[in-house]
Order: sequence, then C-alpha cells, then structure tokens
Amino acid sequence: MDGDPDVRYNDPTSPMKRIAVLGSTGSIGQNTLDVARKLRDRCQIVGLAARSQWEVLRDQVAEFKPSRVALSDPGSVDKLRKAIDGAGVRLLSGPEGVVAVATAEDADVVLSAITGYAGLEPGLAALRAGKTLALANKESLVTAGPLMLEAARAGGAAILPVDSEHSAIFQALASGKREEVRRVVITASGGPFRKATLREMEEAAPEQALRHPTWNMGPKITIDSATMMNKALEIIEARWLFGLEPEQIEVIVHPQSIVHSLVEFRDGSVIAQLGLPDMRVPIQYALTWPERAEADVRRLDLAKIGSLTFEAADTERFPAIALGFRAVREGGTSGAVLNAANEVAVEAFLARKLKFMRIAAVVREVMDARPDVPAPTLDDIRAADTWARAEALRRISHPQGTPIHA
Repeated sequence: MDGDPDVRYNDPTSPMKRIAVLGSTGSIGQNTLDVARKLRDRCQIVGLAARSQWEVLRDQVAEFKPSRVALSDPGSVDKLRKAIDGAGVRLLSGPEGVVAVATAEDADVVLSAITGYAGLEPGLAALRAGKTLALANKESLVTAGPLMLEAARAGGAAILPVDSEHSAIFQALASGKREEVRRVVITASGGPFRKATLREMEEAAPEQALRHPTWNMGPKITIDSATMMNKALEIIEARWLFGLEPEQIEVIVHPQSIVHSLVEFRDGSVIAQLGLPDMRVPIQYALTWPERAEADVRRLDLAKIGSLTFEAADTERFPAIALGFRAVREGGTSGAVLNAANEVAVEAFLARKLKFMRIAAVVREVMDARPDVPAPTLDDIRAADTWARAEALRRISHPQGTPIHA
C-alpha cells in the first residue's frame, strides 16, 4: 500500500470472498481456516497450498473441499494423491503448483502464510493476477518491497497486512491522512530473553529460545522473536507498506502484547490498536475488510489486566533491530541479504551449530560483505538470496576468529 489503500476484490459487489491459503498447514494458515470455518457465510476456501504436511492438508481438503491444492515438496504429492483420490480436487506440485493456486481464476483473496523467502514469487504472481494479497509473509516485502508494490500497481491489486503489528498500524492510519503521520511505533513482546543477561543469551539453547511468553508460532518465527530479528523484518515491511522513512519508525518493548502498534500524527494525537494476542483478529480483519464481522475471540478486559508497561528496546542485547534500520537506509538488495542470512543462521541455531548471539552477528557480517545493487530486478534478488545463503553458511562453518578466505 503506497499512499492511501485502494483495495478491491475481483467482485466487489459479492459478500462472499473466495480465498486461497498459501501455507495452510502452518500456524497462520490453520488460524485462517479457523476464521473461515466461523465465517462460512462470508468466506469460501477455493485453494490450499503447503510444503510437505500432506496428512494435515488431506484433512483440510476433506473439510473445505477446495477446487485445487498444491504441495511444494514433490515427494509428498503421491501420498496426498492416494489420500484424496476421488475428491474431485485438482492436485498440483512444486513451487509452480503453489503459484497456480495463487493465480487461479476462482480466487479473490490470496492469504500468504508461507514462511520465509519461498513466499515471494507466489505473492508477486498473485498481485500481477489482480488478487487481493492478505500478507502474513513479511519476507516478500523485506526482500523485494519495490517489486511487490510495482506488481500491485500493474495488476490493479492491493496488499492487506496480516501481521498483528502492521494490521494495527493499518487500522490506526484510518484516523488521519498519510501526510499527517509523524511516526509509527511498532511494539515488541521482548520474547523469552527480555530480562536475560548477555551471558545467558550467549549460552541459550534452542529449547529456551522457543519458549515465547505470549504468542504460539512456528519455530522460525519464534526464534526471530527471541533475537528480535522479527522487528528488523517488520521495520522493513512497514517502510514499504506505508511509505515511511526510517526516522518515522520506532520499536518499543511491550511485554503484555496488548497494544499491537501505534501511530502518532503531527498534532500530537497517538492512535493505538489494542486486543488480546490472537492472530485470528488481524486475519479476520484482512479477510473481511473494509467491514468488520463478529469474531469468536476473548474480549479485552483492561481492569482485569490492570496495567500496561513499555520499555526501550535494548539494541546491545538485540542488535538485530539496528540491522532492520540499516537495511531500510541502504535499500537495494540489503533486505534480501538480511533475510537470507537470517534464515540460514536460524536453521543453524536450531540444529545446534551456531550460538544464539551469533545469529545477528552472522547477518551483519554477510550484509557487510554484500555487493551493492541499488535498483535490483527479480533476477538480482534471486542472485542476492543465493549468494547470501552461501556466504552465511561459509561464515557459520568457521568459528569466530578463524580466518575466512574468499
């Protein structure tokens, strides 16, 4: 959304939204289907795509009866084919199958809940096809923000944020004009290490980093929350979604996760969106926008909560935040390099091949070494992603202090 949003569905006169869910077997995908289950008079699931969890996808197909499904892992396709034989569903495979689900004629809204860089090309394809893209895959905008916006313009499409923070900003922005915005404040829970010492963080095991105090998410996103790399990604995402300069974006720690983000206008008014932490709320808002529907979620009781607290983000213990601002300032392929290096580093940490505090350090080192490509094409983004992954692996394989040869 560059400037005021011009969001339209393929058939704006129809109350029924035909939805394709990419990443349907993950946390966001399953929450999306739960929303659709409760809004059957508004939402029809016409497409599902996942990576390899064919058993979960089989059950989703049985319940929602989409016209087409895709598994990006070809090795799982035959198992699913046998499981849904006779269901009248078109089964597709590989990354091109996911793109086919995202661009199918019978889909009005594509909710992209794919984790990581893999969500970029299906998201681009959906926008070029004129679909409304409900975006939970922040990495698409992180790696290729200008290309995503150009695809939206070319396809006459729009992007609606699903991340709780960006949905909050989107809602708060309705209180004024875009040129009246002074700054946005992105809130962070602080993750499991909010009160940990540097020494404790340096020795942290994956099991500790995966214990998020507020949200129930997949492992990669949970580790990003622990390092606060998720805030780095959200800084970059906010820059492109809302047309912001880096000095208009701030991060603040709010451990209760009740205030999901805030917008300050030039007259000093600050508008915040509040709610109990439940991803079904921003998901439903993206699916029913511009209307609001009744939701089966717990209601916020501020008297029961008692108090809300806020803290400055500690960039010494969480250096990833600074990397997000750096990527916004540098532009080019910096977002793609940051994201790729982080994906590799998180995987290495989960495999116990990398110390927790080395995750952000590896990302910084790879960003330091990246070639400068000021206005990257999609091919440049692909090349930067490939290079950054190889460079991150190379640095992970050499302990700190070991010489690395070009």
